Amino acid sequence: MNRRNKPRGGVSVILKHIFKTDNPVIGVVHLSPLPTSPRWKGKLKEVIARAEQEATALSAGGVDAIIIENFFDAPFAKDCVDPAIVSAMTLIVDRLKGMVMLPIGINVLRNDARSAMAIATCTEVDFIRVNVLTGVMATDQGLIEGKAHELLRYRRELGSKVAILADVLVKHARPLGTPNLTVAVQDTIERGLADGVILSGWATGSPPTQEDLELASAAAGKTPVFIGSGANWENIANLMQAADGVIVSSSLKRYGNINETIDPIRVSQFVEAAKTAPKKAEKVESNRSVKQF
Repeated sequence: MNRRNKPRGGVSVILKHIFKTDNPVIGVVHLSPLPTSPRWKGKLKEVIARAEQEATALSAGGVDAIIIENFFDAPFAKDCVDPAIVSAMTLIVDRLKGMVMLPIGINVLRNDARSAMAIATCTEVDFIRVNVLTGVMATDQGLIEGKAHELLRYRRELGSKVAILADVLVKHARPLGTPNLTVAVQDTIERGLADGVILSGWATGSPPTQEDLELASAAAGKTPVFIGSGANWENIANLMQAADGVIVSSSLKRYGNINETIDPIRVSQFVEAAKTAPKKAEKVESNRSVKQF
């Protein structure tokens, strides 16, 4: 069979072997401020208790996986967080891993992919999110350069099998030069060796456009495309027609307020809407080789 015309079935190892579904819903646990962050309150037990509550609510609501991130540490370090944050996140991830029987991911904001890989590998969880894997983005932390060269070699050095989900033209940032979504997606996959790509709107709570999702999906070939922001139970049916999965948090909080805790009822409503949505038309593989994970 010509590789270009090979049907989708049997590919996307990350979807089959990590998430156990073709269209995963990934709920986010936003950690309260961690040690050394500007709003740290000196009570790690309270941070852990809230994380446990949110992970339990996400699991009860039916998500397929969770991702843990230091969301409330803003303003963020650019690309190297304090060791106390790494230590706290390692402890929390290990605790949550023993509580929920779901795949777990890690995002160390703003772009400390090396620490995320270390935590994920040592706690034996499944994936990490990297905001800037390739290219250069202008952000409120300054210019952030992609870390693909460093990260992929570090993963090999650790002997790790942790998957890398990478944002393309990440939110709260602007690319240097003229943004071209198709080229950015292809570079992230083919030159950055991402296992999956994430497409967001311009800011937290802002969804990507249907057109951009379709462009990203076409450029990604067999590599899964995840919605990274702005999904809610009202728009997810449309968005999922052009994506393989979704990462969601804000709309799952009580009253839809980002500062509140996860509401399991809102989680259930969202999961039902996502799972009953019409599925994306099957993609054909491009003529690049498929990276085996």
